[in-house]
Amino acid sequence: MNQENQKIVTRFAPSPTGMLHIGGLRTALFSWLWAKKFGGDFIVRLEDTDRDRLVEGASEQILASITALGMDWAYGPDKPGAFGSCVQSHRLMTYQERIEELLANGKAYRDYRTSEELDAMRSQATSEKRAFVYRKSMAKLDGTITDPHVIRIEIPSDKQFIWEDAVKGLQTWNSKDVDDFVAIKADGFPTYHFANVCDDHAMGVSHVIRADEWLASTPKHLWLWEAFGWQAPVYAHVPPVLAPGGKKKLSKRDGAKDVSEYITDGYTPEALMNYLAMLGWNDGTDKEFYSRDELISAFELSRIQKSGAQFDPVKLEWMNGVHIRAMSVDELYSRAGEWWHPAAENFPPEYKKEVLRLNRERLKRFSELSELTWFFFKDPSPTTELRNMLLEETGLEAQKANEFFEKVINVCDESDFSEENLHDQIYNLCEPLQTKPAVLFKLIRISLVGGKNAPGLFETMHALGKETTLRRLHSAVKLLEATPSV
Repeated sequence: MNQENQKIVTRFAPSPTGMLHIGGLRTALFSWLWAKKFGGDFIVRLEDTDRDRLVEGASEQILASITALGMDWAYGPDKPGAFGSCVQSHRLMTYQERIEELLANGKAYRDYRTSEELDAMRSQATSEKRAFVYRKSMAKLDGTITDPHVIRIEIPSDKQFIWEDAVKGLQTWNSKDVDDFVAIKADGFPTYHFANVCDDHAMGVSHVIRADEWLASTPKHLWLWEAFGWQAPVYAHVPPVLAPGGKKKLSKRDGAKDVSEYITDGYTPEALMNYLAMLGWNDGTDKEFYSRDELISAFELSRIQKSGAQFDPVKLEWMNGVHIRAMSVDELYSRAGEWWHPAAENFPPEYKKEVLRLNRERLKRFSELSELTWFFFKDPSPTTELRNMLLEETGLEAQKANEFFEKVINVCDESDFSEENLHDQIYNLCEPLQTKPAVLFKLIRISLVGGKNAPGLFETMHALGKETTLRRLHSAVKLLEATPSV
């Protein structure tokens, strides 16, 4: 497997039998990073030969998810190469030609056993408590080419498969545990085992980076490479992404989402890429935050851990917030378009940018933007709930609260409305009103934003402006003057 002078070519070969999940996207990312590190090619190949299990829309979702993370491909379903299509169902003639080669040199054979006969043989092996390893001696070889049948690859009975896995290390497997596996199914479509080797050769793949669930199948693939007389690629089997707690593989039942859901939920491509790269890999330092170019430079297959890595949604959200806070206000604004509250539509860009500046530290996902900032664009509704909050959170009676509001309104009316001036003048009201700043500030904040959570009070007042601030303060006074509904 000496490939020192070979161009680095990797591939991500998902089956569109379901939507792309976090584990699959991480495998794609590792493959993409390795190709980019050496200026090589990253290929996306759709392995759609399992026709009964295809899911409508899965192919589009897979490609959209890869694109959403900023990963490009040299060849893919939309970019055929000199080797032809990157969609396996479009390559059936190639597989037919290849299997004819192996039939001609005696390394493959037609098997006419029915699935019912195979099931009976497996059941007998189970009842006798022995392993079921299918061999040519067990096959039904009599039949015509028009009869239903499969084509199997004959595995030598006494062969040692030895290879150096780029992640798992030295591997040794004995062929006595490897079936004569099906290469071409009865419907004429190839199996994964056969098609992936034929395509990896045709596409010049140098490194196969895939989930370690395929580790046990690698002897089958190595035998195909040898049977054809081709040089096998470097294999790198990456561990699974585990559910929080680390005891099982991440699944929908653990709250895992399709990749598209994370994008829809306001996670940035940079944070997802950063987090997924760190999920089972590190560069040997304590560094946690990487740009795309930094990841490409630092990535090494040898630094992928051998055991599974726990998915932590809390850490992903935290990391997403850090990436958001690292963005300039202009960049935040360019990305925030779909996330604003509908009431923000008619406000000018500069005002929205100021709102983003004030809320950048609070924002962990773009999908939170509307909830965190709606009050910059819309007055709080004068509800009983708001009235109760004004009184319960401050411990004031309605009359006393309105006395406070009267003083605040007078100050605001005369203020130049700079943050510093607002702070000093309102803070100076506390002593004559005989109240703590926390109480007065909370009263003002709730009246202006309809709740307890907002950016700094005086920054918020300055951004809202004098007219809006006074209007909302007067509205709060009227609300407290009104007789509460029972």
